[in-house]
Amino acid sequence: QVQLVESGGGLVQAGESLRLSCAASGISFALYTMAWYRQAPGKQREMAATITRGGSTDYADSVKGRFTISRDNTKNMAYLLMNSLEPEDTAVYYCYAKNSMINRDFWGQGTQVTVSS
Repeated sequence: QVQLVESGGGLVQAGESLRLSCAASGISFALYTMAWYRQAPGKQREMAATITRGGSTDYADSVKGRFTISRDNTKNMAYLLMNSLEPEDTAVYYCYAKNSMINRDFWGQGTQVTVSS
């Protein structure tokens, strides 16, 4: 059974930081590209950050320079460090795992991040 379990969300003030964690089980974690998506109220889900099997990263323009995605293949964990948070970062953040070679992908249930001004 595949599980992606997010943690670390919460309520913070603008300018503060949060670190999200994603614990993966039931997959060969090292073979998956990992990503964090987010969905704000009334908006479509959007990619915030991705990290490939090889460690290459990509970020949405809106979070570049503020967010850092990382992974620990020894622990089957992915992380999203979010600095200088803004009210516009308020959203549910989802962990996503994708293996294009076998056409499999999985979503976590999400964790709420709320940034007050």
